[in-house]
Amino acid sequence: MKKYNFSIKYSFAIILLSVSCKSDFLDRAPISQTNSVNFYKTQADMLNAVNAAYASLQAEYNQSMYTIGEVTSDNTEILDAQSGIDNTQIDDFKTLTNNGILSSMWNYNYTGILACNTVIDRIQAISMDETLKTRYIAEVKFLRALQYFNMVRTFGDVPLVVKEIVDVQESYTYARTPVDEVYKQIIADLTEAENNLPPIYGDADVGRATSGAAKGILAKVYLTQGKWSDAASKAQEVISSAKYGLLDDYKNVFAINNKNNKESLFEVQYKKGGYGTGSPFNNAFAPRNSGSIVSTIGAGSGTNQPTADISAAYEPGDLRKDISMAEGYMNGSTFVASRYIKKFLDPNLFAGNDADNNWPVLRYADVLLMRAEALNEQGYSAGGETFDLLNQIRKRAGLTDIKPATVPDQAAFRLAIEQERRVELAFEDHRWFDLVRTNRAVEVLKAKGETIQPYRLLFPIPQTQIDINPSVITQNQGYNEN
Repeated sequence: MKKYNFSIKYSFAIILLSVSCKSDFLDRAPISQTNSVNFYKTQADMLNAVNAAYASLQAEYNQSMYTIGEVTSDNTEILDAQSGIDNTQIDDFKTLTNNGILSSMWNYNYTGILACNTVIDRIQAISMDETLKTRYIAEVKFLRALQYFNMVRTFGDVPLVVKEIVDVQESYTYARTPVDEVYKQIIADLTEAENNLPPIYGDADVGRATSGAAKGILAKVYLTQGKWSDAASKAQEVISSAKYGLLDDYKNVFAINNKNNKESLFEVQYKKGGYGTGSPFNNAFAPRNSGSIVSTIGAGSGTNQPTADISAAYEPGDLRKDISMAEGYMNGSTFVASRYIKKFLDPNLFAGNDADNNWPVLRYADVLLMRAEALNEQGYSAGGETFDLLNQIRKRAGLTDIKPATVPDQAAFRLAIEQERRVELAFEDHRWFDLVRTNRAVEVLKAKGETIQPYRLLFPIPQTQIDINPSVITQNQGYNEN
């Protein structure tokens, strides 16, 4: 039972978060908060503040990240307009500046960033265990880096706020910061985090950020920037730590009773049971009109349904396919051909949108693939480590090894990595960001009938933020003409 203590703490963290930073307040005052100024006085207060920073991830990953990371890509789609106009805009590359999903993502991230800044700015004045103080700072710097990483990949230049803002008027001075400067802060935060976080925790704190999680996210940051040597080196540090490994059975990676397993570097923690901390994916991903056949309790929303293209992307015999998705469901004796994601199903829901599934932000399989990609970008080698890294993952999937005879050069290996990342990490928010960072999004989606204007590789800044602060916050190129 101890393993869930940290998850249960989330219920209190969310209460704190809802009191200290209302979303409607964010709509009135950009990137700021002014209440709870005198709240943080003790070590226990700091624990609540750190937990509030973690809790902000739940809101972000509940919808925003999978809509951007998957629905935008060729992996999933919206098949029913009733799933929401904001979703269909993003799916059709017709996103407007007033899109509610993007507005929520902006608010959720700055809620979390400001919670992190509060801890960093307040904790030095508190009398508490110094080792724990250092760890708390490292935890929130990891979280701040992750949230800025998600923001900069989605919106490009974003306001970089690294201190607590208690004066609303000060918040109006923050313009959008160039991407390169945001990345410098992300790298600085993750570097401090990897140096000051523990490699593991006791049962009561399982799920918190570790040094391995910081190294893994840092590898992904370097990969996104095209810093191949740094990415390969950081991924190797994770591998060499011997703290992680591939599970023998792909299904067990996502099992409800096996959360935070040895393949997991970092997960967003959820806990069902009426605490307000359960995950919604069970219902969100079930097909519309499926009733409770797929979701078991409550109705399906159909917000993230697999495409025919991802279904066809799995090689014959790939064990991952039936674990990751289904082609449809049985309604009595009738088969309904409506695809849905199976990775995040909880067969024992507490209530609708109250499931126990965590969200996997980073897995060891991803680290192996990142190192293979980074090594290949430094120079193709027929056979050797790059092939071994890729084939470790294919072996678990029940597939034959790839060999130099069929992947004879650097370009071919790039495509092999792209394919393996797609099916191994399907529906985990990586596909769109992978296509964008490799400059393949326009080409790949055009070949599948989706013409994308290049400016849509970034999403629009929420119009509410521009309306609040029009003299400082600008819109991304292309969206002003909408």
